[in-house]
Amino acid sequence: MAGKNLDPSSSPRALLGAELRVARERAGKSQAELGEPLFVSGSFIGQLEAGTRRMHIEFARQIDEILDTNGFFARNCGAAAKSKYPDHFAAAAEAEALATSIREYAPLTIPGLLQTEAYARAVFRAYQPTAPEQVIEELVTNRLARATLLSDPTTPLLWCVFGEAVLRCEVGGPTLMAEALRHITELIAAHRIIVQVIPFCAGAHAAMGGSLQLLSFEDAPTLAYVQGNGTGQLFDDPATVSRHFLTYDLLTAGALPPAQSLALIESVAEGYEREAAA
Repeated sequence: MAGKNLDPSSSPRALLGAELRVARERAGKSQAELGEPLFVSGSFIGQLEAGTRRMHIEFARQIDEILDTNGFFARNCGAAAKSKYPDHFAAAAEAEALATSIREYAPLTIPGLLQTEAYARAVFRAYQPTAPEQVIEELVTNRLARATLLSDPTTPLLWCVFGEAVLRCEVGGPTLMAEALRHITELIAAHRIIVQVIPFCAGAHAAMGGSLQLLSFEDAPTLAYVQGNGTGQLFDDPATVSRHFLTYDLLTAGALPPAQSLALIESVAEGYEREAAA
């Protein structure tokens, strides 16, 4: 391992993970063997190597010592930790970009990957009513940048479950809502996403506490991200992730089938269009 530093402009987390794999294999250690003195699982090391987990400085220093890498990881984990997203969401957003499938439950707002520019701006302004305009615009730009992963025609698979409140909460007025819902119906019609809606009449369900995102990868363990207002936690413990998958399965079982969900979304969008034209 030379003393060369990573270039922060060229996917530093992925590069750092690749270097970690090379250094670990050079030292003749398995992922589990490297994880043991760090008190983390082998799957956690795998996530660091795949770039789906951020390497924190305390781990970097210990890894340098264990693998005899002359301070390489401590020097470079700062570049890999830089993110344009809020701290509570940064790890999930960066893992999202590497996922092969994303399953998401949204109780109140359209998921970020499906938001239009106007909808995102209205949501951010509601969250931060006194923020300078440039702050809001930066947040909107970053949110729209996330959605570019849907430009691939097949990957990742995106399967969303909405609470009916997502459709009924009139964010930004009827014209904005009609546009936002039509954007979703277009993606459904193009067979790019799967959407189901849990109607109000379904009553109590398995995820009434907040939003949920499940991220699956080709070469790393699945992650679960649970988010609240300004908070979020990323889980990799297999038992916890399995429990969240059960929650998602229960949500899909209680939701309207995709065809009926599309019909409901279209009906609500038509209602907004009529309201806007009145």
